[in-house]
Amino acid sequence: MTVMNLKLAIALGLGASVALSGCTRIGGGGLNQGGALPTQQNTPTSLTPAPTPRVQETQLQPARPTAPAVETPKVETPVVETPKVEKPVEVAKVEPPKNTTPVTRQALVGAWTVSTGGSNCQIFLALTKWSGGYRAASRGCSAAAISDVQAWDVKGSQVVLVNSSGSTAATLFKSTESRYDGSTNGGGAISFSR
Repeated sequence: MTVMNLKLAIALGLGASVALSGCTRIGGGGLNQGGALPTQQNTPTSLTPAPTPRVQETQLQPARPTAPAVETPKVETPVVETPKVEKPVEVAKVEPPKNTTPVTRQALVGAWTVSTGGSNCQIFLALTKWSGGYRAASRGCSAAAISDVQAWDVKGSQVVLVNSSGSTAATLFKSTESRYDGSTNGGGAISFSR
């Protein structure tokens, strides 16, 4: 290290210590260089601690004895007999025509008008693979059997509609080139047309 560099390092060190000493309090009067700093001593004021309440000691009440268990009276449920139905309930079941031809998936793709339960709505059949077969979507259907249909497929000469739980919702057969008739899982009549 050269003498010039050594002098510069000492000067910088002294300058830094003087600068730092101006920021801190030294001794009783502090530094007074040219009257820039006041000479009176600043002493911190002491804080009075907050009063703490005295801890009081009291006797706890004895624990209450537990009450004896009360027996619940047994209530017998009356047996209700279900009424006997004289006539069996008729369920609409559409049988396939005797001379049915196999149905192709390509012939069913697209929009269909669905009639069931006295109301009409639309169902769309696509060739997109889906759980239960191929994707189906209904629009404006209030009948529970059709509003929940999410898939469809062709099995031989019948069209099978599948609901969101994977169960068969309806089965239809080809009646004419533009109409399919069948029944819902609940026994109601259903038809597709376009």
